[in-house]
Amino acid sequence: MTRISVELVPRDAEVLENEVKAIKENLNDVDFINIPDLLSCDIRSWDGASIAKKYFKDVVPHLRAMDFDFTKQLPIKEKLRGYNIKEVLVVEGDPPQSMLYQVYPTVSTDIIRKINEELPEVTVYAGIDQYRSSMKEEEYRIRRKQLAGAKGFFTQPFFDMRYLEMYADLLDGLDIYWGVSPVLSERSVSYWRNKNNVIFPKDFEPTLQWNIDFARKVIAFAKKHNHNVYLMPIKAQIMPYLEGVFAK
Repeated sequence: MTRISVELVPRDAEVLENEVKAIKENLNDVDFINIPDLLSCDIRSWDGASIAKKYFKDVVPHLRAMDFDFTKQLPIKEKLRGYNIKEVLVVEGDPPQSMLYQVYPTVSTDIIRKINEELPEVTVYAGIDQYRSSMKEEEYRIRRKQLAGAKGFFTQPFFDMRYLEMYADLLDGLDIYWGVSPVLSERSVSYWRNKNNVIFPKDFEPTLQWNIDFARKVIAFAKKHNHNVYLMPIKAQIMPYLEGVFAK
């Protein structure tokens, strides 16, 4: 059965709660919320997840591998249990801008393995970055994360159904959450091209309607193949975008 998630950035506790509440009250198609862990936000992902848990049974906080010393006990273990978090997404994490912020040479597989050992009741997902390198190299990373104990995978956003279908063949049999994120300005297009190495399809337009139509195509594909989807309305107005995506 297809699950659909919305990713919400925890910049402000009150704003986050209002967003989660609006989604719960107006969009029956959304099954759960996932919360990224961004150093630019004062709220950590697990604390943001505790806010979303007021409205959704399932909430998935992201955990940055480099924030944890894998030789020591997981410091947020009791918080995750206290918040009744049953699923997490482990990502590598981007290096901090400030050298005052402590990070470790920890990689995703270290933390995936550690969570499975210390929190066996928690389902661990891992990330896929289809723009990082070749498909062959990314497949190798995926298999390593599987061996470490990842039960499913969240991709970076796709913008081209042809590329998504190629990855669908590669990932056949895995529990996949296809990422979709609206890109609504030339500045955002430049960001995705230069920062993440995205090549947009010839018919791409940085308009709300193009992005809504594409999200609907991905959801239809996911439902046909028993996959899942997560929507990342990072720069878009959340409710107009989601209401367009889920319009009957």
